[in-house]
Amino acid sequence: MSLEPALAARLKRNADGLICAVVVDHETSDVLMVAWMDDEALERTLTTRRGTYFSRSRKELWVKGETSGHTQHVREVRLDCDGDAVLVRVDQAGPACHTNTRTCFGTGERLLLADDRG
Repeated sequence: MSLEPALAARLKRNADGLICAVVVDHETSDVLMVAWMDDEALERTLTTRRGTYFSRSRKELWVKGETSGHTQHVREVRLDCDGDAVLVRVDQAGPACHTNTRTCFGTGERLLLADDRG
């Protein structure tokens, strides 16, 4: 399996050969999680429509929900303007976060509040 050469040429990977994947709920556009993809993970995501990512800690591919059952059906993938990130729109079954919450950002620390002016 390999990416289409035209797509592969447009990707700007980091030093580890990865691109950032911002995963959002297809219906609500809520940001669910951020993960990393190598070429194989992106190709598998595009081919199978299952969210597939590269684990930087384990140094291997993982399919979201393969062990938890909290799967992602990929509805759309968009490449950003400079080719170093993708937006992955999904139908999420169950929590997206490994902490068993709907989103990895739902209980996160707010660094700047929406109503802050300055």
